[in-house]
Amino acid sequence: MENSSQECCPEFDIGKWDKKTFVWDGKNFIRESMPTLFHIPFPPMIGSKITKMMELASKEDKIDSKKDEVLVLFQDPSAFKSNIYISVTENVSGANNCKITGTFIARVYDGPYGAVPKFIKEMNVYLEKEGKRIPKNYEYYIHYAYCPKCEKKYGHNYMILFAKI
Repeated sequence: MENSSQECCPEFDIGKWDKKTFVWDGKNFIRESMPTLFHIPFPPMIGSKITKMMELASKEDKIDSKKDEVLVLFQDPSAFKSNIYISVTENVSGANNCKITGTFIARVYDGPYGAVPKFIKEMNVYLEKEGKRIPKNYEYYIHYAYCPKCEKKYGHNYMILFAKI
């Protein structure tokens, strides 16, 4: 059990991610899926899925030792399904291992979960100005920098939108 003096989510560094390009050539992740209702997940399910995934990867020491390098990505391939990806250093036994490949532009936003559609529109405008192709909705991955407890602690709800270009 974690006590209050232990770090949960590391303090987020906007400059490390905002307006940066990332090239992933078979970046290792483990994946779980869960049902959603018009893109709205069931909060208890998120926690249990992430806990299960982190336990599997941690048991084999396959989570990056630098907490600020670990990505927990959300992707909605449809209005009724969400995928959760956690970056790992190698394949994890008993997990749904996968690799993500592509070139991604990242932008950092700060706001409520309900503002994601607005942030995607803003990202599309940014990409258009940069002369990049506009990704399909399922080509967006979102990393939330803080869990709900740390969101309150830090006073921000930072999220990184990774757009596959």
